Amino acid sequence: MSTYLTILGFNSAIPTVKSAPTSQFLEMEERCFLIDCGEGTQVQLRRAKAKFSKINHIFISHLHGDHVFGLPGLISSFRLLGRDTPLNVYGPKGIKAMMETIFKYTETYQGFKVIFHELSSKKSEKIFEDNRVEVYTIPLDHRIYCNGYLFKEKPKERHLDMKEISKYPEIEICDYHNLKRGKDFILSDGYVLKNETLTKPAEMPVSYAFCSDTRYSESIVPIIKNVDLLYHEATFLHDLKEMAEYTGHTTALEAAKIARKAKAKKLILGHFSNRYVDYQVFLNEACEIFPETYLPKQLEPVKI
Repeated sequence: MSTYLTILGFNSAIPTVKSAPTSQFLEMEERCFLIDCGEGTQVQLRRAKAKFSKINHIFISHLHGDHVFGLPGLISSFRLLGRDTPLNVYGPKGIKAMMETIFKYTETYQGFKVIFHELSSKKSEKIFEDNRVEVYTIPLDHRIYCNGYLFKEKPKERHLDMKEISKYPEIEICDYHNLKRGKDFILSDGYVLKNETLTKPAEMPVSYAFCSDTRYSESIVPIIKNVDLLYHEATFLHDLKEMAEYTGHTTALEAAKIARKAKAKKLILGHFSNRYVDYQVFLNEACEIFPETYLPKQLEPVKI
């Protein structure tokens, strides 16, 4: 099973003809996560042919409109499509009151349970975990309370080498689970069969860090250390560093510095200011610091 990221939108502030506001669809270990939900997200999900009905967890970075205005419409559509499974929404304190007010005055009766997980901690915390995936917050430095999110696959089980296992009749099906977990097998005569002779290595678990609106902040580096893929906002070029600082944003060069310090394998930039027409200038600036930098490709799944 592979992990794929589909960037549904990466624009800052307002939608344009060519790009939508921030929203991402992450498929990890057969789980479907939605990250931020800017205006038009549900249309982008359909264009991307994403597994719309399998989204059970939505992570909202902050309550600025270009990251959350698509959420009421999406939840309304879930209702109209007959959803009956619970929906978990993670976001800053206030998101529950905001959404319930909209539900009340628009008479949007969900028909299914929406569970709000409100966040307020300024320290990284684990907010989701099951047997395959765990998710942590990445505290960011924006004008209002804001979190990025770190998604991590848990270590995978080893693969059975059935050709080798078949040589030992003592090994039964009930022993397979322990072998997958890396345990050795002891034969009846006391001989220890090393696990590596009976199994093959599992795929390495991957990780993805989403860093939404934020000033340059090295405090996030320990949290995202060695991440396989980092998405980091780059609203301005570095000649507008003062404006970036004032508005609570980052430059392309600064995003590259974070990727380099964190030893990320790859970096994708996004959240570009509408003052720029040619995004190549962001790539050029970042690549001077971190060569493994890429521009976002809207609606195209990227394997992590």
